[in-house]
Amino acid sequence: MCLTLTAAERPRLKKMAYGHKTGHQARQRATVVLLAARGRGNARIAAETRLHVDTVRTWRNRFAQGGLPALADRKRSGRPARFTPVQVAEAKALACQLPAETGAPLSRWSCPELAAELTVRGITDSISASTVRRWLREDALKPWQYRSWIFIRDLDFRAKAQRVLDLYARTYEGEPLGPDEYVLSSDEKTSIQARCRCHPTLAPGQARAMRVNHEYGRGGAVAYLAAYDVHQAKVFGRCEATTGIVPFMALVEQVMTQEPYASAKRVFWIVDNGSSHRGKKAIDRLAARFPNATLVHTPVHASWVNQIEIFFSIVQRKVVSPNDFTDLDQVRDRLRGFEDRYNATAQPFQWKFTTSDLDDLLARLDRHTLADRHQESSVALAA
Repeated sequence: MCLTLTAAERPRLKKMAYGHKTGHQARQRATVVLLAARGRGNARIAAETRLHVDTVRTWRNRFAQGGLPALADRKRSGRPARFTPVQVAEAKALACQLPAETGAPLSRWSCPELAAELTVRGITDSISASTVRRWLREDALKPWQYRSWIFIRDLDFRAKAQRVLDLYARTYEGEPLGPDEYVLSSDEKTSIQARCRCHPTLAPGQARAMRVNHEYGRGGAVAYLAAYDVHQAKVFGRCEATTGIVPFMALVEQVMTQEPYASAKRVFWIVDNGSSHRGKKAIDRLAARFPNATLVHTPVHASWVNQIEIFFSIVQRKVVSPNDFTDLDQVRDRLRGFEDRYNATAQPFQWKFTTSDLDDLLARLDRHTLADRHQESSVALAA
């Protein structure tokens, strides 16, 4: 029996037979049908494809009866399910509980630990970790992962955050900033260590990453204080033995005694709530030394609003890691050299988080807080 192919079937069969991404079985079946369409007998097709003649006959007949869809595998009953839906649900419910709540001396569940716990509790006779992992994957459950979070405890969070975001948009108290007003983001990067490796660092080579010896001698540590002009993309930094009021004021002195900041109408210093510049005393101290300087605090636990943290992350990646310095002088020289390199080509950060995004964030947090309180109340009532 010679098969007759339609104009639509032939190119699809050829794609199945010769496509690079086609599965092996689909390729064989398509080849059988194409050879049969050329008038070849089953024995000859079997010889050319190295298939059994019964296999050739099977796929030839299936195509003749059902066309292209008949080349797919038929549904099979498969092996009877070993675990019931109730057992699967109990395993997922266990994964959604903290181990401490169940009496297990663990901080997080892993698939092997869950499998062992299911057996101990008599939910299953025996079960493999891979089976548990497959069940959890169905609902994207990953009890071995965790994310930290913190409540907003600054009562003026929105007002403080909005003030900072407005400054990034060159606005203060509803009025646009003038050309002689500047915004600086400042903070300290503490304890940059000089780690002298016991063996020299090896440069990278073909198919080989740079190699840094694990053992090192301690050469002390320095604090790196920096101020970043968010609109001019210019960094001013200095190294100090430690942080504190005196080192921070030395950084302020370094910046405010040079132009254009010395003769500016106003210079806003955005800082977090660290001890070097915390509270109204710091505001008064700065204003007394430089009347055109205004200290603006970020909300408590909101250093992510401070753009200098972005620059410090760049310093960590490009200057500090991997830490391999012979002494503190080399650390200072590297940081000063990187400042010059960065200022030569830097562009302002593309800050996209606006006050509208802030309102959305606070609204989501309020919803989560209300949901948590409702859950706590339900648990208390049930108890």
